[in-house]
Amino acid sequence: MEDTLVRALAYNGSVRVSAVVDTHLVQEASKRHDTYPVAAAALGRSLSSALLLSWGLKGEGLITLRIMGDGPLGAIVVTANAEHTVRGYVQEPHIDLPLNDKGKLAVGQAVGEGYLHVTKDIGLKEAYTGTVPLVSGEIGDDVASYLLQSEQTPSLVAVGVLVAPDHPVAASGGIIIQAMPDCPEETLAVIEENLTKVKPVSTLVKEGTSPETLISHFLPETDIQYLEK
Repeated sequence: MEDTLVRALAYNGSVRVSAVVDTHLVQEASKRHDTYPVAAAALGRSLSSALLLSWGLKGEGLITLRIMGDGPLGAIVVTANAEHTVRGYVQEPHIDLPLNDKGKLAVGQAVGEGYLHVTKDIGLKEAYTGTVPLVSGEIGDDVASYLLQSEQTPSLVAVGVLVAPDHPVAASGGIIIQAMPDCPEETLAVIEENLTKVKPVSTLVKEGTSPETLISHFLPETDIQYLEK
């Protein structure tokens, strides 16, 4: 499947959503940086997050995520622009850790404790930077925390990378769902209840799910108004 980013509105415009399938992008990043699995997952999730957060950038606008944890991965830095070009690196790409107690890649442990810094440059005299403590090091949770604390926007962020046993990236993608100020509480309840029924993003992408279908999985019982692809 071709790498694709989609933006849309749902629930009568009270929810906005971005979804991305970027398996080839993350495969290429992993290859260039020679990442071991946990580093590939952390870098891939960060690249997806930057793309998803690039909504509204124009001209030479940039968004930069700096994940500064005290874990063995060191710093992760990624930047995305208005043309949906993204680049990034992980400081220590050759970190190898055992799976966590859920049988998943131990991204949170590899990132550790620290801070997420998000810098938005929208062409004004000075760029704006928001900083929040890392809540889990799993990237998605940390981006959601940033959106709530720095932008006062309740958000769901799910990003995932599936790495094969011999290290190539098998699937990568993500979704950000943001409640607008007029979003009814019952709409949020429907979305939250549905989360228990949705497969992990990386699993859905591995199964061939498009960004549009990804959105429909996460946002049931609503018409989707697609804005950009």
